[in-house]
Amino acid sequence: MTLAETLLAGFALGMLALHLGSVLLVVLRSARAVRPHVSEAPRITLLRPVCGVEPFDRETLGSSFALDYPTFEIIFCVADPDDPAAALVEDLIAAHPQVPARLLVGDCHLTANPKLNNLAKGWDAARGDLVVMADSNLLLPPDYLRQLVGARAPDVGLVSCPPIGIRPAGAWGALECAFLNGNQARLQLAADALGLGFAQGKTMMWDRAFLERHGGLRALGNRLAEDVAATCLVRRSGLRVALPHKPFAQPVGRRTLGQVWRRQLRWSKVRREGFPMMFLLEPLNGPVLPLIAAGLACGPWAAATLAALWYGAEIALSLREGWPSRMVDVVMFPVRDLMLPAIWLATLRNTRFEWRGNAMGPGALTKLPG
Repeated sequence: MTLAETLLAGFALGMLALHLGSVLLVVLRSARAVRPHVSEAPRITLLRPVCGVEPFDRETLGSSFALDYPTFEIIFCVADPDDPAAALVEDLIAAHPQVPARLLVGDCHLTANPKLNNLAKGWDAARGDLVVMADSNLLLPPDYLRQLVGARAPDVGLVSCPPIGIRPAGAWGALECAFLNGNQARLQLAADALGLGFAQGKTMMWDRAFLERHGGLRALGNRLAEDVAATCLVRRSGLRVALPHKPFAQPVGRRTLGQVWRRQLRWSKVRREGFPMMFLLEPLNGPVLPLIAAGLACGPWAAATLAALWYGAEIALSLREGWPSRMVDVVMFPVRDLMLPAIWLATLRNTRFEWRGNAMGPGALTKLPG
């Protein structure tokens, strides 16, 4: 074996070891996770921004009313009074009179982030010491707030969590779950196991006083995404982002390939703008380069063996954690990994993207027509 082949083989084995190590970290983290015992229950305000109506919204927004927590209120926020989501929320509030909940309507221009602008009125009206922001498509389990409170610690500035995709319909729904689970959630859960948690906008629980001391919602609007700004803010303060003992579900349903591509491209651009050095390493994410290296160094049998170990570990992790693991789900794992380099290359062009009718980019927000 030549020196070049030895280096290629070493690279392939090293990347496989890192992949298997991330899977092991997630398994060990899950194995030692226990239902949190919450000795105190600070008052919580749950903020849920809504914009438009999606297929699972009645279920996901309705889950807000079944939370097992002694003192909480729910504030739904919608920017446009004519948004059909407003009527859905009003129906849910009327069906659960025993739960303190209200809908606030209106928009502001506090930041260049339309989600934060929608939430600003809810933040101002919140009565809780802790404020939880939860996206409308997140399905909240009854112990959702208890899990978040249980993850608090003196060195924690923010509790956040990536979503786990469930109920995919069709091949492209399975592809969306492959990105959410075996790639993104695996990496974020592994990072948290090492004390390097990242914020995820799906769920963010803030100590209201802490965020106010550090600039409030306006401070979260100085990046393309509030979760990137949140991670940077917390780390600058000398604290860390913590994740609860298990992630929360997001029903996915049916997707098109274009929807999956645009969503992944948007998130890739957010990472490029927020964590440029990490973004430069993203071509190493996935097995494409290790498989090429193994094939060049040792032949097709080595690449096939590496692929079997790589995907075998992901399949085992998905089965253990209860993530979608049907044949169509497993087939989408390599499709996802083939898309990763293309997404990275496409991201190199710029960091501008469209989100909910808004053209977003560094320091600017432009409402698109229609």
